[in-house]
Amino acid sequence: MSDWNAQTADRIEQLVTTVRARTVGPAETASRAIVFGVLTASFAGTAAVLVSVMGFRLLALGLPTWAAWLVLGGIFIAAGVLCWVLRHRALKEIPGD
Repeated sequence: MSDWNAQTADRIEQLVTTVRARTVGPAETASRAIVFGVLTASFAGTAAVLVSVMGFRLLALGLPTWAAWLVLGGIFIAAGVLCWVLRHRALKEIPGD
């Protein structure tokens, strides 16, 4: 009788371990990826703002203020146009649209 009890307990433990490995493991990995992705995006956004401010301040040291605005605005417009062109190329590659 005690052997049957031990086998049943071992099977239950094996079932719980298998279910946990198939559910909790992937959920934990996905949640870590989401958390680290959001954290990285917030750091990158903050760094981009600070680099932009620093670039404007450095440009304003050697150029008149209007010229610094013109240069920095041109850089941002060029980056926006590049993103827009890449967006249209990516949309053309989607089948069915």
